[in-house]
Amino acid sequence: MAYDFDLFVIGAGSGGVRAARLSASYGAKVAIAEEYRYGGTCVIRGCVPKKLFVYASRFQGAFDDAAGFGWDVAPPAFDWEKLVAAKDKEIERLSHIYLSVLDKAGVHHFEARARLKGVNEVELLDEAGEVQQSFTAARILVAVGGTPFKPDIAGAELGITSNEAFDLPELPKAITVIGGGYIAVEFATIFNGLGVSTTLAYRGPALLRGFDEDIRQGLTEALIARGIDVRLNVSPLTIEAGANALTLTMDDGSSIAAGQVMFATGRVPKTAGLGLEALGVAMGKRGEIVVDRQSQSSVPSIYAVGDVTDRVNLTPVAIREGAAFAETFYHDNPTIVDHDLIPTAVFSEPEIGTIGLSEAEARAQHGDVKVYKSVFNPMKNTISGRVEKTIMKMIVDQASDRVLGVHILGPDAGEIVQGLAIALKMGATKADFDATMALHPSAAEELVTMR
Repeated sequence: MAYDFDLFVIGAGSGGVRAARLSASYGAKVAIAEEYRYGGTCVIRGCVPKKLFVYASRFQGAFDDAAGFGWDVAPPAFDWEKLVAAKDKEIERLSHIYLSVLDKAGVHHFEARARLKGVNEVELLDEAGEVQQSFTAARILVAVGGTPFKPDIAGAELGITSNEAFDLPELPKAITVIGGGYIAVEFATIFNGLGVSTTLAYRGPALLRGFDEDIRQGLTEALIARGIDVRLNVSPLTIEAGANALTLTMDDGSSIAAGQVMFATGRVPKTAGLGLEALGVAMGKRGEIVVDRQSQSSVPSIYAVGDVTDRVNLTPVAIREGAAFAETFYHDNPTIVDHDLIPTAVFSEPEIGTIGLSEAEARAQHGDVKVYKSVFNPMKNTISGRVEKTIMKMIVDQASDRVLGVHILGPDAGEIVQGLAIALKMGATKADFDATMALHPSAAEELVTMR
């Protein structure tokens, strides 16, 4: 049977673009559709703009620290509109690069919402939801990512999510961030660093569920020391609009007044309205597309990569999954993505970098483990006067001496862990770390001098 395309990709984020570009470079006839802007969540309203805002928020701390090193820094002034404009310019540049990459690879691209009409057919819709075009394809790859959601409470519509946080018309004087994961703690420190009175409220007993306990506790203490009002074991019941502020009523009986409320209560796969259920595509409890190790769904012609599968929701993972798809089906090179030992960072202030098992996970899986931990005052803080400890922790298997996990809270933690990821992926032992010469003076040298 002849098709219009060998491959039709729905969603032009990191995973979808990588799959489309590589598949086309291997000779496939490929089309891709994106309903918003090319680049996806990471580039348009995720990792990239967030990191730019993180950089902006860290300058106040740098100004404060400078005095200890002899600098007389005049009271700095911050311009929110200027930051947003600079961010928009960079995002526009990156979005054009994504389109250029697709053009060079010969990928047909459409700016339209797409949905599945059949197991080998895709419809393109206009803004009113009317079908404008339809195409057939031998394979369809869904790479639409995820979307933030709000809790079902009265007044939830008055709050924002990370989508809107990047484009607020003005910086609020006070904000309450609801949540305790990556996005919540990152935005709490962003707003705090930009001078906003910040409250971080989370329903659980500790922030960053799933991370090592020492890192979770260390971050919480650091956030409080930086002036963030951290409230644990509380959830919002209602949000009401007043004359000059929003008022949150919490389930512990307390209330919080803020100029803005941001929900960072999680993300869900963006599968609603794609037509998957009607075609018999197996879906999970969160609306994710259930796929096998080769990213194939229960319908043989339909595949999915990235956050829409709810496997490991990180941009580099989506990119690797998209590349593996292209290698497998259009380059005669069957490739399986290894989702084990993935390094990750939380760009809070202080920063977190982590790879491998937490202490609790290691004990549960391996029994006897050795735990090495170093808590120290970074060299920069000795003169700046900042009181904030760096934590470095290593988990080692007692029987094999293999390093099972490394967790860092402190400056440049993400950069350090990226290098360590290579060592752990190769099966490095504690003896390998001990045999490595230290780079002095650096914080990272602690990792090869732990005893």
